[in-house]
Formats: sequence, C-alpha cells, structure tokens
Amino acid sequence: MASIDDPPLRRLAEDGIGHEAAYELISSELLLDGSARLNLATFVTTWMPSQADRLMAQTAEKNMIDKDEYPQTAEIESRCVEILADLWHAPPSDQATGCSTTGSSEAAMLGGLALKWRWRERMRAAGAPTERPNLVAGINVQVCWEKFCRYWDVEPRLVAMEGERYTLGAAEAAALCDENTIGVAAILGSTFDGSYEPVAEIAQALDALQRDKGIDVPIHVDAASGGFVAPFIQPELVWDFRIPRVQSINASGHKYGLVYPGVGWALWRDRDALPADLIFDVNYLGGHMPTFALNFSRPGSEVVTQYLMFTSLGHSGYRAVQQRSSDIARYLAAQIAAIGPYDLVSDASDLPVFAFTLKPEVTNYTVFDVSDRLRERGWLVPAYTFPANREDLSVLRIVVRAGMSHEMADLLLRDLRAHTAALEALDGPLPASRPQVSAFAH
Repeated sequence: MASIDDPPLRRLAEDGIGHEAAYELISSELLLDGSARLNLATFVTTWMPSQADRLMAQTAEKNMIDKDEYPQTAEIESRCVEILADLWHAPPSDQATGCSTTGSSEAAMLGGLALKWRWRERMRAAGAPTERPNLVAGINVQVCWEKFCRYWDVEPRLVAMEGERYTLGAAEAAALCDENTIGVAAILGSTFDGSYEPVAEIAQALDALQRDKGIDVPIHVDAASGGFVAPFIQPELVWDFRIPRVQSINASGHKYGLVYPGVGWALWRDRDALPADLIFDVNYLGGHMPTFALNFSRPGSEVVTQYLMFTSLGHSGYRAVQQRSSDIARYLAAQIAAIGPYDLVSDASDLPVFAFTLKPEVTNYTVFDVSDRLRERGWLVPAYTFPANREDLSVLRIVVRAGMSHEMADLLLRDLRAHTAALEALDGPLPASRPQVSAFAH
C-alpha cells in the first residue's frame, strides 16, 4: 500500500492508498475550492433539496443512451420534453420534438446544426450554392456559438455593442442577414448583464426582410437561463414558439432549471424543424432507438432529477423560487446603487442577474480591485470588460440563484460597503496588482 503522506499526484502509483485514505486526501484538497453557495459568478445550480441529492446519487449509474435497458429513464426524459414543449407553447402534436443534452452548449449546437441542414436543403432545392453559410447573433453570445461556427464551418456575423445597447437589436440583426443566413440566434438572458434580447422585435424585422427581399430567416432562441425564468415571472413576454419564426429553443436544466450540472434541453417547434437525416437509429444492446446528440453515453441522473423538480415544484413552485431570486437581485441592485461609487448597467428586471460599474470620477481603484476584496471574504463576484465596441466598460456581475437568502444578501452588502469605504479612503491610485482583463464566468 502506498503511503498517504507522499502519494504520487500526476502518475498512477504502483499500489493504491485505499478507498478511505483516498477519500480523505481528495476531500481535504477540495477545501481549497471556493464555496459554491458564495459563488455569485456562475449561473449553474449550487443548491438542491436533499431529496434531489438523494435521487441523483441513486440514479448515477444509469446510462441515458441505453434506452432499452433503462426504459423508464427514457420515459422520464420524454415527459420532460413534453413539459417543456407545453411551457414554451410548442404547437400541439402527438409527440413533442426534443431531447436532453449534457448542457445548453450541446443543445445550442444541435439547434445550429438543424438550422444549417434546413438552409442547405432550401438552397439545393433552389439550385443555389451551399458553400458559405452564416449565422447572425450579438457579440454577447455564449462561446458555444463561436465553437459551433468554427466546428461546422459557418461564418459568424456578430453585431457589436453600441452605446448603451449591450445586446442584439432587431434592425442590426436584419441588416446582417442575406440568402446565406442559416438563422439568427437570439439570447434570452445575456451572460454579460442578464438582459433579454427582443425576440419578438427581431422576428418582426425578419418578417419585413422576407416581405421586402424574399429572404426567409428562422430564429433559434438560446434560452439557457431565461427559458426557466420568463415563463414563470414574465409570462406576458412573448419569446418562444408563439412566434412562428422561432424554430428551436435550448435551455439549461442545470441553471435556473434548478438541477446540478449537467443537463440541457433542445426542442424544436415540430418534426419538420428537425431534419430527418440528423437523427440516427442506433441498434444498441438489443434495442433500436433514434438519437440526435453530440455525446453518446452519459448519466441519466440529471434527467431524472429534472423530472423530480418539475413534479415536486410544479408551476407555482418554480414561480415562487424564481420570483424570490428576482426580488433578492433587485434588492441588491438598488442597495448597491445607493452606496455611492457604483452605477448600474442592468437592474435584474429580466434575469435575476445584474451588472454594475464604477462611476467615471472613481480613479483610485477599479472593479477588479473590488472583486479581489470581496474574494477575501469568500464572495466570488466576477469583474470583466465588455466586448467590441464597449471594451471601455468594466463591470462586476452578480447572479442570484436558488439558495441565496435575504440574510446572505445583507451579508454581501455589509462586506461590499466595508470594502468600498476602505477603497474610497485611499490617498492615491492602487498599483495594478494583476492584468485588468476579463475574469468572466458563464
């Protein structure tokens, strides 16, 4: 048995140290990680009820792809898809079109692939070339869209920020579309400031484009976070399949879907929106099954836990959880704006997320210094710069999720006020302790 005092860390030891010793070793190391509950940088769920923890542990060995051996897990996945199709107002059908994924990044790529395949089919039917597809989005899109464009040879046409417009505008989106545009990716909840992009307005601009120039451009809604928020606390907002031009939607179950990572969802408005040749019929372990995913084997526990959250909370439960997060986020935003040196960039009126910056007259310290001071107390509040054309804007961002209480919010405000007062008392500028570049977490 290898010694627990000096085990090799980067190669496999000849002899192991045993299960209990290995557990103690690794759990001790993990104490050096930040506290997940104090992580105000991430959108990803960091708290679940104990029953969800227990059910996830009990189902961790189930392979989601093995639908023949685990038919009830497959049935639960199907129920979740039906629930989301209803929540997002998909047209009535005998079976909703969608699937679970490892997260919203995979789901977004599946939506992008369907857009590209449908565009290519249209172009071939018209006898037009198919060599130069493009995708239109705002520069604030999550990096998965840049990956999609690079991996599948699609030109990204990203609309830069201008002034106080930090997301994709309707006119700007339509202006970049042409006959080679496979679609517009609209974001329901920008990771930069938590704001929703105007999906209905973008659709109207694309309707006008089709009417004036005959160019028909579909919309994919990246609702990674907003897909589990807007239906519950902003039900009057029209962003989903109620808009005919919206062909597909992705969302993260492991963000405001209230499940630990990783689970995402990809849905299409109907079967016609998902090209048949993207669906594989796999003969695996004695059963035939259709599959459309980038990954193959993956745990079924997150999907099962998603269904637990759906059934345990219901519509009213999700509304209560998201409204509480929204109320706390708005409270924090208002209190921070009242401290003095800070200006709000957003106020949590969309997602329970907001960004704030320092007023122009503050020159002795930066948002990066504020972020560092808060980290001393365990709070993880990211500081980062915005992209083109607003690289001049550096902000802090706070994400409020389930598990954040008003008491915790007041503790954060107490620490922020104390650190801000100390920074305000400086006689001169702080030296740059580290490069002031984006420390950004999605």
